[in-house]
Amino acid sequence: MHYQDDDILAYTKEVADKLEQLEDVQRFKVIKAKLDQHEKIKHHISQIKQLQKQAVNLQAYGKTAAVTAVDKEIDAIQAEIDALPIVEEFKMTQVEVNAILQSLIGEINQQISDALDRTNIKDA
Repeated sequence: MHYQDDDILAYTKEVADKLEQLEDVQRFKVIKAKLDQHEKIKHHISQIKQLQKQAVNLQAYGKTAAVTAVDKEIDAIQAEIDALPIVEEFKMTQVEVNAILQSLIGEINQQISDALDRTNIKDA
């Protein structure tokens, strides 16, 4: 069976639409939206970005001790973010959605391999 690129793209869109309807994916999207609106996280991310710029400037002037101190401050803020329950929940749902996607990719790879094997057997 021969497929055109448009056929494959249309099928891919169907699969993406079905994936989007999965409960795990829906939950991921809800949590991500909450995360994106979380003021404390926004504030911490802003702090990290400022500190990263500061670290780049300090590094340019060869102030390695100051860079190390700024890096520790960034790590502390990141740890605060990571400790928030919504971030933990986000990471958990992200792992679940990634597992679904990896499973899908594995299934696609297997089906393609099987089809190629059948083609090679016919050609032999």
